[in-house]
Amino acid sequence: MKTWVKVLLVTLAVLVLLGIILVSRVIGVNNKIVTLDMAVKSAWGQVQNVYQRRADLIPNLVETVKGYAVHEKGTFEEVTQARAKLGGVVNIPPDAVNNPEIMKKYREAQASLGAALQRLMVVSENYPQLKANENFLSLQAQLEGTENRITVERRGYNEAVREYNTYISIFPNSIVAGFKRAKNAEFYEADPVAQTAPKVKF
Repeated sequence: MKTWVKVLLVTLAVLVLLGIILVSRVIGVNNKIVTLDMAVKSAWGQVQNVYQRRADLIPNLVETVKGYAVHEKGTFEEVTQARAKLGGVVNIPPDAVNNPEIMKKYREAQASLGAALQRLMVVSENYPQLKANENFLSLQAQLEGTENRITVERRGYNEAVREYNTYISIFPNSIVAGFKRAKNAEFYEADPVAQTAPKVKF
């Protein structure tokens, strides 16, 4: 066999091997992007679950407080309206994590509800009989647990976002991410007012 044929065959074998390695790498990066994207969306689902839990507790809490603080109508209406405003932004689609506008509206709606809820808790401090009510104490404990869970889930979501955004930004992963049109996910940045959970201890 002539030397040039041997060189050609070796060159072709090397090119095929490099092609296989490159395709394997691209497939690996693609699969990792999909996995990390699903982790972000799953973590976002958990954030929404705990916010939904908080929204579900509010009507019972308002009704319990109403029984003792009948002249605090303005506060009740404020909480009810803030909860109603969540309407279209409580359960937003998973791909909204890549949309800064939707995420901003979601954060603002949750901050508004949190602030109204905090005012409701302040009102309840003026009613000693309310603070001794078993139903109120149970709701208070559930709300406190839910607020703590919100903090934990938001942290988990932000960690998933950080890992995903870092992975799709690093070269050469960014090339595959560019072909997939993968966008950075939005971090959940609470409004300054919402940095602290509503105070539910008395």
